[in-house]
Amino acid sequence: MTDFTCGRTFVKICGITSLDDARMVAESGADAIGLIFAESTRQLSLEQAALISRAVQGSIVRVGVFRHHATDFVVRAVDETGVDVAQIHGDLDGELVDALRRRGVGIIKALSVDDDEFSDFDERDVDAVLLDGPAPGSGQPHAWPDLTVRGFARHVIAAGGLTPLNVTSALEATGAWGVDVSSGVESAPGQKDPSRVRDFVSNARAFFERGASRG
Repeated sequence: MTDFTCGRTFVKICGITSLDDARMVAESGADAIGLIFAESTRQLSLEQAALISRAVQGSIVRVGVFRHHATDFVVRAVDETGVDVAQIHGDLDGELVDALRRRGVGIIKALSVDDDEFSDFDERDVDAVLLDGPAPGSGQPHAWPDLTVRGFARHVIAAGGLTPLNVTSALEATGAWGVDVSSGVESAPGQKDPSRVRDFVSNARAFFERGASRG
């Protein structure tokens, strides 16, 4: 079983589209990369994702990102690419949870602050929840205190409009265990900027370390 939640903190760089970017992110000190299978300018085929996933196996957590996919596709993608964690946007039923658990795959459930699911979702069957703004995947910033309206029994990952400049403020406002960024560290859609990635990871780590020293 992939226990990606064993660390004190979690920094994920999502929307990886190339081997070079995957390796660069792994070297930056981030905890995870996101490989997107949902419709997006950063969408990967199973073949592309498998190539990237195999290249960084063992050096970083590999998260497959799914949105409204059928259970059969999610299972096939997990089997063919070897991702460690499935991030699910949309319905997550018992059949899919069971299929992922049998494969030792971790589960992140993505929730939007504007969706009824944000208030109603029972997170006990997943490992972490990713909390996004009203337009998930858009990279648009939102009111971070909105993410604290309800408490969660699982680790919380803050997402939506994050950049190296605002990640500290977002963490201060939310107290999140982890952060997730894509467009906020890019030079162009799907192309990660090494200096922005390093700054994002460094700023998030600095905040987490200050919190650990106070604790």
